[in-house]
Amino acid sequence: MQTLKEQNRIVWRSRLKAALRTVVACSIVGITTLCSPGPVRHLLAYPAFSYVTTILIVSEATLGDTFQGFWHVLYATVQVMLSTVLSLWLVGPARFTPGLAAVAVAITSFVVAIPESTHLLSKRIAFGQIVIVYVGTTIQGARTPIVMHPLHVALSTGLGAIASILALLLPYPRLACSEVRKNCGMYVENATERLDFYLDAFSSGDSAAASDLIAKAKFSSRTGDRLLHSMKDNEEGMLWERPDIRFLRPNYMHLAERFQEMELPLRGMELALNSCSSFPIPAIDRELRSFLPHQKLVIGQKLEQAKSFAPCAAMTTPDTKDDSIKKSLRAIRTVPGSLEDLSALFFLFCMELLQCDLPMTLTRTLLPAMDEKQKFDIKHGIVKLKPSSKNLVFAFKCSISLGLAVLLGLMYSRENGYWSGLTIAISFVTERQPTFTVANARGQGTAMGSVYGILCFFIFERFMDLRLLPLLPWIVFASFLRHSRMYGQAGGISAVIGALLILGRKNYGAPPDFAITRITEATIGLICFILVEILFEPARAATLARIELSRSFGEARECIKCIVPCHKEKDLPGSAFQEFRERLIHLKARVSRYETYTREAEIEPNFWFCPFPASCYLTLLESFSRATDLLQFLAIQMDTLKHLCWSIGFPWKDIADLLKDGVEPFTERVGSTLECLEKVTSIKNLIEIDKELQKKTKTKLHDIEMGALSPPYCIAKEDVDKISNSFLRQLNGAIQCIYADEGEEEVKSQTALSLGGLGFCIDSLMKETIVMKDTVKELITRQNPSCHVNLCEISCKVDALRS
Repeated sequence: MQTLKEQNRIVWRSRLKAALRTVVACSIVGITTLCSPGPVRHLLAYPAFSYVTTILIVSEATLGDTFQGFWHVLYATVQVMLSTVLSLWLVGPARFTPGLAAVAVAITSFVVAIPESTHLLSKRIAFGQIVIVYVGTTIQGARTPIVMHPLHVALSTGLGAIASILALLLPYPRLACSEVRKNCGMYVENATERLDFYLDAFSSGDSAAASDLIAKAKFSSRTGDRLLHSMKDNEEGMLWERPDIRFLRPNYMHLAERFQEMELPLRGMELALNSCSSFPIPAIDRELRSFLPHQKLVIGQKLEQAKSFAPCAAMTTPDTKDDSIKKSLRAIRTVPGSLEDLSALFFLFCMELLQCDLPMTLTRTLLPAMDEKQKFDIKHGIVKLKPSSKNLVFAFKCSISLGLAVLLGLMYSRENGYWSGLTIAISFVTERQPTFTVANARGQGTAMGSVYGILCFFIFERFMDLRLLPLLPWIVFASFLRHSRMYGQAGGISAVIGALLILGRKNYGAPPDFAITRITEATIGLICFILVEILFEPARAATLARIELSRSFGEARECIKCIVPCHKEKDLPGSAFQEFRERLIHLKARVSRYETYTREAEIEPNFWFCPFPASCYLTLLESFSRATDLLQFLAIQMDTLKHLCWSIGFPWKDIADLLKDGVEPFTERVGSTLECLEKVTSIKNLIEIDKELQKKTKTKLHDIEMGALSPPYCIAKEDVDKISNSFLRQLNGAIQCIYADEGEEEVKSQTALSLGGLGFCIDSLMKETIVMKDTVKELITRQNPSCHVNLCEISCKVDALRS
C-alpha cells in the first residue's frame, strides 16, 4: 500500500515534469522573440499572446493533447483571419474608434461563440486574437495594414502553438498512450490492493483489525479515483497520437469506462463491510472462508490481464467457472437467518460481479453516453451548429463582457487597451463557475506576477540578456500554484502571464508604469466579467444548490416508485425495468448538478447573506452518492434475478409475488419521506411561509396542525427493523422455493446471492433515508434558529400554500 508520503512524491514529480515542459515552451518563445533577427521579430509583433497560447496549450498536456491544441489554434486563427480582414477592408482602419472597436469585438465574439461544436480552446484563442486585432487597429489608426496586422497576430499565435509541440517532444515525447498504460497498471495494482483489504476484513475475526483494513481501503480508493480521472483525461489525446483509431475505434480506447464498471462492485463491498456491526461475520463458515483465497486469485488474474493493454472484450479471465468456484458457490447457499447475514450475501454478490461478469453489461446502460467529440461524426457536428439556449447565453455573455471591457480599457489607456479584454478572453468557460472566487484569484495572480516581474527587472537591470533566467523558477512555482485550492487554474495562469509580460518582452516602457497600468486594465476586465455574469446568472450558488437538493429528492422518489417487480413472463432481462434505469440516469445527472452548485457555494463569499451550511449539504451529498449506488445495484439485481429465473425455467411470477409484499411497504415509507423532504427543502424561510399561509387561508395555523391536511408519514428507525424483518421472511420463502425446484446448484446459489443483495439494498436505503431526514432537519433548524422544526408539519403547510 502506498503511503501518503509516496503519493505526494508521485504527484510532485508529475507536476514538476509538467512545469518543466512549460518552462521549455516559454523559453522557446522568449528566445525566438528576443534574440531572433529584426525581420522575424517584426513578424512576431505580439509575443505576449505567444506566451498566452503556450500556457493555454501546454499545462499538463500530452503530445496528443498538444496536437489537438495546435488544431484548435489553427481553426481559431483561420476563422479570425477571414472575419477581421473582411471587416477591416469594409470599414477601413481609419474609422475605428474605441466605440466601434468595442462593437466589432462584441459582434465577432458572438459569431465565434455561437457554434456549440467549436472547442472551448478555439474560442478562447479566437477571443484573444479578436481583441488584439481590433484594439491594435484603434491604436494604429490609418497606418494599420489590413492583411498584415491580422497576420502578425496569427504568426504570434502560431509561434506559441509550435513551441508547445516542441516542448512536448523534448527531451522525449510525453505520449498519452504511455500515460494511459501507466495509469492502467497502477489502477490494477490499486484495485487488487483494495480487494485484498476487503476480503481480509470480510474474513477477519477481530472488529478492530477489520476497521483498520476498511480504513486503509478507503484511503486507497481515493488514489483509484484519481487514476481513473487521469485515464479518462488522456484517452482523447490518444486519438490525436494515432489518427487511424478515430475510424477503427478499438475497445481499448475506453479502458477508463470499463474500469469504472469495476468500481461499483468495490464500492458495494465497502458498503457491505461498513454495515457489519461486528466481526467475525456469523454467516461465514469454515468452508466458505477456505475458498476466499481462491476467489481472490481468480479476480486478481482478471485484473492483471488488463495490464496487457488488451481490448476490453478480452478482459475476462478464462476458466472462471471451474469446479472450485462451483464448490465455493455451493458453500454460500445458506438461507439468511438475520439482517446481519444480508451484508455477507451482498458482499459475495459484489464479488460475483467482479469474478464472473454476471450482469456487468447492464451497468453500461446507467453510464452516460460516450462523449460525442470522440466519435468524429461529421453529421453530428453539423447538427450541433444549431445553438442551444445554453450556448446562446454563453455567446451573449462573451460578447457583452469583451465589448464592454475593450471600450472601458481603451477609454482608460489607449496604448494598453489590450489587457482589459485579454484578461477575460482566455478565462471563459461554458459551464457555470464561481464568479467572485475566479475573479479574485485572477486579480491576485496578476498582481503577484507583475510585482515579481518588476523586482526581477530591477535586480537584472544591468544584465538584460539574463532576464529570462528568473522567469524559469517562477513558471515552475506558478504551475504548482494552479493546483492550489486558493488560486486554482485562474490564479496560476494569471501569475505566470503577469511575470512573462514584463520579463519576456521589450519596448513596453518603464516596468512599474506598465505593471500598474496592466493591473488596472485587468481589474477593469474583471469588473466587466463579474457584472455580466451577475446580469445573466443572478442566482447565487447557494440558492441553486437548495433548488437542486429539492429536485434530487424528487428524482430519488421517482426512482423508488419504479421499484416494483414486474409480473410479465415475456419481459426479457434486457428490457425489464427500463423506466427505472432511465429514472436512475436522471437522478445521477441531478446529483451531479447538486454537487457542482454545492462545491461552488462552499468557496463563494457570503456577503450579507447567512453563512452557507456546507457541512449539511456535503453530508446529504454523501448520502445521495451511497443511495445512487444502492439504487444502481437494485437495477442490476432485479435484472439478474429475472435472467436467472428465466434461464433455469423457474416461474418469475412466483418470485415477483413473494417480493411484492416486502417491497411495497418499503416504497411507500421511503417514497413518502422523500416527498416530504422535497417539499421542506423547496422553501426559503419558515416565517415567510407562515405569513403567506395566514394571508391565504385567513385561519389560525393550529387548524392545519390539528389535521385539516393529513401529514405525510416520515420513516422512523422502528419502521426500518419492522420492514426489513418482514422482507427477510419474504426472501427466505423465495430462496426456499428456488432450492426446492430442480436446476443447477450454481444458478440457485447465484439467485440466492441476488435475493440477499436485494434485501441488503432495501435495508440500507431505508437507513440512508433516515440519515437524510435527520440532516435536513438540522439544515432547516440552522436556517431558522428561532422556529420549531417539524418536517411533517412544514410539509403540510407547503401543501396548503400550493393547494
